[in-house]
Amino acid sequence: MAKVGNRIVADNQKRIFDRLLGKDVRYYSAHHTADITMRFSSGAASARDALNLVITSIGRDALSLLALVSVAVIQDPFLAIISAVVMPIAVYGTRKLIKKAKAIFKREFGSAVKLNTVAMEFIQGVRTVKAYTLEPVVRERVHAYVDEVERAANNLVGTQAKSSPLMETLGGFAIAGVILYAGYNVVVLDRSPGSFFSVLTALLLAYEPAKRLARFHVDLTPMIIGANMLFELLDGEAPEMDQDKLPALPVGRGRIEFDKVDFGYRPGEAVLREVDLVAEPGQTTALVGTSGGGKTTIINLIERFYRPTSGAIRIDGHDIAAHSLPSVRGAMALVSQDVFLFSGTVRENIAFGRPGASEEEIIAAAKAAHAHDFIMKFEHGYDAQVGEHGVQLSGGQRQRLAISRAFLKDAPILLLDEATAALDSESEAEVQKALQALQSRRTTIVIAHRLQTVVSADKICVVDGGKVVETGRHDELMAARGRYYTFYQMQFAHERKAIGDAPAIADGDPPALLTA
Repeated sequence: MAKVGNRIVADNQKRIFDRLLGKDVRYYSAHHTADITMRFSSGAASARDALNLVITSIGRDALSLLALVSVAVIQDPFLAIISAVVMPIAVYGTRKLIKKAKAIFKREFGSAVKLNTVAMEFIQGVRTVKAYTLEPVVRERVHAYVDEVERAANNLVGTQAKSSPLMETLGGFAIAGVILYAGYNVVVLDRSPGSFFSVLTALLLAYEPAKRLARFHVDLTPMIIGANMLFELLDGEAPEMDQDKLPALPVGRGRIEFDKVDFGYRPGEAVLREVDLVAEPGQTTALVGTSGGGKTTIINLIERFYRPTSGAIRIDGHDIAAHSLPSVRGAMALVSQDVFLFSGTVRENIAFGRPGASEEEIIAAAKAAHAHDFIMKFEHGYDAQVGEHGVQLSGGQRQRLAISRAFLKDAPILLLDEATAALDSESEAEVQKALQALQSRRTTIVIAHRLQTVVSADKICVVDGGKVVETGRHDELMAARGRYYTFYQMQFAHERKAIGDAPAIADGDPPALLTA
């Protein structure tokens, strides 16, 4: 039985994880990690426990009760009916307990999610907590949620325990009624006591199974709720689940085209409005503009993390919505400002760019990203552990490992979202050279706040208010004296103020140093 239960947990967890892989980014934006992980771990266990309890109760208690009640009915139907008078009361009382247990368990689950959320956020943000001496605040929140979980758990146990006294009381009334009626029959009506003792024995033997079955319903309720949370995941939408059944995207040179694309993360809140944009093969297209203008959203749509509200996105003339996700994303390499590294070795994290790559290919990618030298300084080299989320590495080192992944993937389309933001000036100069070599034969889209990094781009698109308001080369946009010119002058003025007096520059000359 234990093996069957463990197999149920394992199968359900595999199904849940497959379903989670099929969820889109929007789902993870709307649900907290703690809620998802609790459903993943607790939901499968609840389904197993519920099945174990049902099998045990049906196999032992329900069959025993049915057999004993049948004996009582055969021996004396009227006595059996007298004992059954308490059944409606028992059912009513049990239903009230079940309803109360449901509400308590839901509160307990909600409090447990909040507790796990605070604990996870503390672990992930421990530097911020300690830097701002937030220990008392975090401690108070955790203790409050722990107390909530404890109170809910105690209330649940108390509610479950009430089923036993209820059934004992009702069972006592039933047996007392049987004894009174049987005594009247034997003493007054002079009937044989044989049937009376048979019925009484059957009822006494049926008492324990009946009590366990009453408690079974109350005990089963939290397990059913936990299992329902599991099935909510399994039955919910998974937009990416069957995307691999669509035809593969035939990628040629990697020309990207936005055709009147609208998009909003929430209904009624447009982030992009009628965006028309073309990124030519072998060229670098830079997206610049104020924060919140929609630059990162454009990359999110290219990667199909989200779907446009209207309009179409095409690669080499093919609408990406009509092709399989693996083939679309397989044609792209993404390096973002927020680098995510998995727990494991340096080698494993680079190899995620192309699973199955050889050692020579991994090292070549690291060298191209100017990561090889610092990797070899680690005691275990490419076998060094990066820690959870890459905590053992500096920001610049994490960034270069991400760039190494992109080199290793060798995709025709390269998406760079502030890819060099975490690098110092010397490292940035080296990586920029490597990126330029990588970009020369690829369609590259670059998001940058530092205009110094994009002045040499083949095309610069100014994104403001969800629209592409200007397009051109650096010198063309400077000559037009539009939005780009304003951004450029504001950024240079800010830098002049930061470094003190500096000679004026011509409109087309990039400043020597610009900050984000």
